[in-house]
Amino acid sequence: MTDLKAELVSRSLALGFDVCRVARCAAPPHAGEFGLWLAEGNAGEMTWLERTSERRVDPQKVLPGARSVVVLATNYWQGEAGNSSGAGGKIARYALGDDYHELIEGRLRALDGWLAENGGTQKCYVDTGPVLERDFAALAGAGWHGKSTVLISEELGTWFFLSEILTTLELPADEPARDRCGSCTRCIAACPTGAIDAPHHLDARRCISYLTIELKGSIPVELRPLIGDRIFGCDDCLTACPWNRFARASRETAFAAREAARMPLVELLGLTDEEFRRLFRKSPVKRLKRRGLLRNVCVALGNTGTPEDVPALERAARDPEPMIKEHAQWALGRIAERQTTALRSAICFPAQ
Repeated sequence: MTDLKAELVSRSLALGFDVCRVARCAAPPHAGEFGLWLAEGNAGEMTWLERTSERRVDPQKVLPGARSVVVLATNYWQGEAGNSSGAGGKIARYALGDDYHELIEGRLRALDGWLAENGGTQKCYVDTGPVLERDFAALAGAGWHGKSTVLISEELGTWFFLSEILTTLELPADEPARDRCGSCTRCIAACPTGAIDAPHHLDARRCISYLTIELKGSIPVELRPLIGDRIFGCDDCLTACPWNRFARASRETAFAAREAARMPLVELLGLTDEEFRRLFRKSPVKRLKRRGLLRNVCVALGNTGTPEDVPALERAARDPEPMIKEHAQWALGRIAERQTTALRSAICFPAQ
């Protein structure tokens, strides 16, 4: 099994994975905390977490006879030049390029086939399965639990995708990584909405990634100003982590930013359904659908827009989709408030 594991690591690196480590397949260490987190309502509308909770805390219900969890990490960091910028809204770095699910799933299938040839039965997941993946990743030593709840790696910082293979093969387990956060709380301080309300505890209902991606309805009015110009996810707690100074550029060009990720907000606001599907085909953004993206664009324009953006928002306020209409009307109100404030300031403090 030691030789088999060595060959597994070699094959995974050749396929394009950056880390391959193994944990023993047992109950995840934070199963109790996960249940309490759900009971407190922190998952918001992510009801699928509740539906699959029993399987998430017992991997034997996912794959009977599983003995090992192979943890794989894929670096997506494109360097500082990989940010979305200019007139476009902010998109989380992981979503600037192609959809990672399709790329990583193909690599997992290759490893699955090879493990099957060696007598194993497997289940493979790219954050789509009922597995508490960060627990197993920490057990395998792929990283440690950061105070923001993301996994942190000495090699990759915070910029990587996790995937895992549950297998009936009993592979030698790796040692867990040591928690190296120390007294640092930069990620907590960086959260724009206070969603990280304590070390290692996230209220998803306030998280900008949840609000702009997972939440399907209207964004709470009191949280909209805190979203700024973010239109898909948020990287603030990741960016704040000092371990990112060790991050290196990814070998994978598929994660490089698409041109669509840099489109001005007003151009995004004018997209038809067909144009949206064409622009974001094979992109993580496609899961939002047009209504979700334009909802977020309206909020971003409400926070950063100028009178020049008013005509586009007025058109959006007549959109057949009620959610787009509502958020466009809110954005128009915000721009009008800023204009009024600027006018009052000019009257009270005229230029000398």
